[in-house]
Amino acid sequence: MGNEQELPLAGKIALVTGSGQGIGRATALHLAKAGADIVVNYRSKAQAAEETKASIEALGRRCITVQADVSQEEDVLRLFNTAQKELGPIAILVNNAGTTNDKLVLQMSLADFEQVIDTNLRSAFLCTRAALRGMMKARWGRIVNISSVSGLLGQAGQANYAASKAGMIALTLSTAREMASRNITVNAVAPGYVPTELSSKLNEQQQQAMIDAIPLKRFGSADEIAVAVCFLCLPQASYITGQILSVDGGMSMHI
Repeated sequence: MGNEQELPLAGKIALVTGSGQGIGRATALHLAKAGADIVVNYRSKAQAAEETKASIEALGRRCITVQADVSQEEDVLRLFNTAQKELGPIAILVNNAGTTNDKLVLQMSLADFEQVIDTNLRSAFLCTRAALRGMMKARWGRIVNISSVSGLLGQAGQANYAASKAGMIALTLSTAREMASRNITVNAVAPGYVPTELSSKLNEQQQQAMIDAIPLKRFGSADEIAVAVCFLCLPQASYITGQILSVDGGMSMHI
């Protein structure tokens, strides 16, 4: 009994898309600490994925890395087949893979729009659909979609990104309604500003302007997002579905 409390996800297989670095890596590590075996997915940064894998194996968990572009149906099928063969059926799915390509609407090409929609929203749909059969058979599953404060509030220069993240919220709500009778919960976490490669390119004045918009007056961390994701995957969170958990320092509190 004590072991279940210490490792509540023991025996579960978790897939975190885009888990070579950042929020994805932090989430994979938190799930591993809770006992899950992990499928680390990456598109192009193999070395970063291997570093994540090494950290997970150091915790005593099984882990595989699988290169796949999750916006492509064939890649998603291969990813899930590989995971099933090497570790077992996916019980926990975290749709984290994402990208940005910020431009004002008038300067945004159709290709700019579609690339972000495909990477963020289409990938979440494809992975969700692929995961559901196994979850329905097991009559247990956890899906967490990584949305964004931009999907709740919108953001100038991010029409493509905000639309994709708002779409993930609608996907979350619809899938939660469809799967509730099967003991599969579907939720979203909406991070606020977390230091990334992108925000590190901003000058001091731009970073200060972002901080001024946050009631807690600081950026969040990947770990703070990962803790929220991990909580929603726990057996103890079994009565939470169709919810959007904002982890944004209070930015969206008026919603």
